[in-house]
Amino acid sequence: MRIHPIQTGTVAVKERQRAGKGPGPTRLLATLADRNFTEPLPILAWLVEHPDGLILVDSGETARVMEPGYFPGWNPYFKRSVRMAVRPEDEIGPQLRELGFDPADVRHVVLTHLHTDHAGGLHHFPASAVHASRDELALATGRLGKVYGYLPHRWPEWLQPRPVDFDGPAFGPFAASHMLADGVTLLPTAGHTPGHLSVAVRNGDGLVLLAGDTSYTEALMHAGAVDGVTTVPGVYRETTGRIQALVRSEPVVYLPTHDPDSISRLAAATRE
Repeated sequence: MRIHPIQTGTVAVKERQRAGKGPGPTRLLATLADRNFTEPLPILAWLVEHPDGLILVDSGETARVMEPGYFPGWNPYFKRSVRMAVRPEDEIGPQLRELGFDPADVRHVVLTHLHTDHAGGLHHFPASAVHASRDELALATGRLGKVYGYLPHRWPEWLQPRPVDFDGPAFGPFAASHMLADGVTLLPTAGHTPGHLSVAVRNGDGLVLLAGDTSYTEALMHAGAVDGVTTVPGVYRETTGRIQALVRSEPVVYLPTHDPDSISRLAAATRE
């Protein structure tokens, strides 16, 4: 199975978002108060060429985020703590066509979580089965979804996501899993959001972990850093511990969405 990295623009966030400070709700306050932004970080999605059909992990961002009023003005995070740069040609649909793929041929779209920089490109896939964890869907569409930074009112009207339940066997240090296709396993990696999931792709003897926002870089994962926007820092630490245990148990190519080195790390693993 070949995995293609696809960058759908960039995002800059507060430095405290990458590695937070303080207990509980004060972590988010510290992030909002931080005056220092990161460099522009990639917004990555991943196309898996599977024998049973194309699988896309995350749909990247939409260029509509550049339009005035796209984000809710009352939300302090969108107002003060995020800077997007996405052109129409950066969106996932044009990018797939540039690679020689038709978005209509994507069989599955798996969302690590439902923040806009992961779900913003869904409108390109009306014929695909869209998967997200049941907990993530409940939170994003619930009464406080918009307060937590989700934008369900921006999703396509036709969208009917398929809830993922982790009812499969243990996968290394993870007590449960969900097999999407042969060699493609969904893992519960709550932390950045309470319903976050990651995608493990076993290709021959190698394992690639498409990790979403389980951390902002590989180094932060190894350091056990907890981001500055999680509402469940204890759960975040537990998930990080499981990822660290998985990485110790076998060679793993760890690919979080916003790590500037993810593309080169995948390329290096492919050459080996």
